[in-house]
Amino acid sequence: MKLLRYGPKGQEKPGMLDAAGTIRDLSGVIPDVNGDALAPGVLAKLAKIDPATLPAVTGSPRIGSCVTGMKNLICIGLNYADHAAETGAAVPKEPIVFIKSLGALNGPYDDIIIPKNSVKTDWECELCVVIGTTARYVTEDAAMDHVAGYAVGNDVSEREWQAERGPTWDKGKGFETFGPLGPWMVTKDEVPDPQDLKMWADVDGVRQQDGSTKTMIFNVKQLVSYVSQCITLFPGDVIFTGTPPGVGLGKKPTPWFLKAGQEVKVGIAGLGEQVTRTVAYKG
Repeated sequence: MKLLRYGPKGQEKPGMLDAAGTIRDLSGVIPDVNGDALAPGVLAKLAKIDPATLPAVTGSPRIGSCVTGMKNLICIGLNYADHAAETGAAVPKEPIVFIKSLGALNGPYDDIIIPKNSVKTDWECELCVVIGTTARYVTEDAAMDHVAGYAVGNDVSEREWQAERGPTWDKGKGFETFGPLGPWMVTKDEVPDPQDLKMWADVDGVRQQDGSTKTMIFNVKQLVSYVSQCITLFPGDVIFTGTPPGVGLGKKPTPWFLKAGQEVKVGIAGLGEQVTRTVAYKG
């Protein structure tokens, strides 16, 4: 089952994508795709609905972030050994956990705003894990019981603010529009092995990242369990699980970064693809 949100910013409605790729309106069933809608009982109810019985959404509406109302956007740094190597960093012994501002949340086709005076805005294709039930001190064996589904994410990063403006990464990750999420959340029953998913990122039609979740250092169940030891995960929360090699920071011999007017496309097999444009900040 693929759940999404469509409509103008701040006025999104819940939807379901049917097998033919048509958006079906779920607003008569649930108020939004949020933590309440991701409870196991609600998802089971939605799964029993014949999409053909729901109103078809006509036209080409804007698609918003596939989940809303979360309390936490959690990110994991350097979770692919080959990405750590390209950036010159050591492979971490434990997951590197940081927070992405909720204000960064963005639709999968919305513009990415290059921050004022930024010269090091970068892309990161990531598998996102969507939490369905509260996870607090959970074991690895129980971790997947708390997962509702998965989505494509782009952990857009301003590298100067991340690495050159003090010791915390959060500053470089939380700019407005730096968290495109979606186009939809795919429930976990349709993703039998989250550790075997192809993932990619193109900039202006040229492949930059070509990886797989197979090469994660810490897998999904390890991450959910680990994060739950220090941050309580609530329904609707999202974990960005790290990125494979191919980001601008790692380009040899000279790193290069995004500028206004470029197209960034990131995707994961079975989860969909985002297409965004970069625009200059206008303040």
